[in-house]
Amino acid sequence: MKNQRHNAIRDLLVKTSVTNQDELRRKLAAKGIHVTQATLSRDIHELKLVKGPTGYALPNIDEDDDSPSLDDVLSNFGLEVRQAKNLLVLLTTMGGAQPVAAALDQAEYDEILGTIAGDNTVLLICLDSQKADVIRARIEALIG
Repeated sequence: MKNQRHNAIRDLLVKTSVTNQDELRRKLAAKGIHVTQATLSRDIHELKLVKGPTGYALPNIDEDDDSPSLDDVLSNFGLEVRQAKNLLVLLTTMGGAQPVAAALDQAEYDEILGTIAGDNTVLLICLDSQKADVIRARIEALIG
């Protein structure tokens, strides 16, 4: 049953836009798949769906990894990046800071010492202001 549900969710996201969990639940119900909010939340987590300004989307999976790419996460969640010496403040959509910080941590940029994420803000601590400038330019290019 779980595999059928996951396949139905993937199919829906490929064919239509889904802006929130309740809409996803209703679209699944229309297909005869009735789920609770808790089950749907687990499915979203297990499928590693990303939620951007236009709603849920399937992650862009790297072949050697099962997490969304930094490009995908930043294009979905990133809004703006600001620099203060060796610190960068990356503004994201609400709830987007955690996946962005995780993707940046996974990218293992030598210029970044670490990240701290809130709900819609990521603090990036860089080695120095020159390294922060390099990372800022990369992030700006990925945000678009």
